[in-house]
Amino acid sequence: MSESFDTDGRVLLLTGAPGVGKTTVIRRVAERLGSKGLRGFYTEEIREDGERRGFRLVDFDQRARVVAHVGFPKTHAVGKYGVDVRALDDAARLLGPDSGARAYLVDEIGKMECLSDRFITAMRALLSYEAPIVATVGARGGGFIAEVKRMPECELWEVTTANRNDLPASIITWLARKSQPPAA
Repeated sequence: MSESFDTDGRVLLLTGAPGVGKTTVIRRVAERLGSKGLRGFYTEEIREDGERRGFRLVDFDQRARVVAHVGFPKTHAVGKYGVDVRALDDAARLLGPDSGARAYLVDEIGKMECLSDRFITAMRALLSYEAPIVATVGARGGGFIAEVKRMPECELWEVTTANRNDLPASIITWLARKSQPPAA
């Protein structure tokens, strides 16, 4: 899991331990790029009385939807969180191919998101699209999480406490290289 700029892949996957800063890296990249031409979403923690109670998904038009919460029914659950699969199904539309997109930021390909078949289907379609993609992915997990890490078009970088502050600039450089036409 190294940072290298000489691969042909157009999908950059960020992985790392929970809480290491993957979402913060995605948000800082989005802030530096500005929302124009960005597609996808990032996640935010829902905190109540200083305790994490759930997660909301926010698109780059600042529309938010709660996708998991301790108070949700546990029909679909990851850890202590009930997961609203319908909200994730709805969010899958944010991953549709768009000729106006300069990049897709997806936070995250994780256990919650993979409860949605529509999310997986949309992500597979997006992975075959030509726009550059930066996505966070769970450090552990089977199924689609493991599958996406093995794809040849995907480059995997590990987010650590030592590199997380420098990664947004590295990702901006990576995106700039991916949006340039190939050399003749």
